[in-house]
Amino acid sequence: MNTEQKKPQTFRGTVVKTATKDTAVVAVSRYVKHPKYKKYQTRTKKYLVHDPGNTAQVGQVVTIVACRPVSKLKRFALSK
Repeated sequence: MNTEQKKPQTFRGTVVKTATKDTAVVAVSRYVKHPKYKKYQTRTKKYLVHDPGNTAQVGQVVTIVACRPVSKLKRFALSK
């Protein structure tokens, strides 16, 4: 029997917005190759992140980690 623990999903991104209480919006970019044209492009996705105490500042590079659902759209928590 395999008893290994899976690590939760983690991303590094930049804080874009901190206007709401206990929530930050983090933009995570990834570098992917286009399947047809074979050129590389940057794709960005924004995640709502649980930030208790509003500790993050706009422009700060942070690490986010997957957690249990906190609200309808928040599935990540601020790690660093």
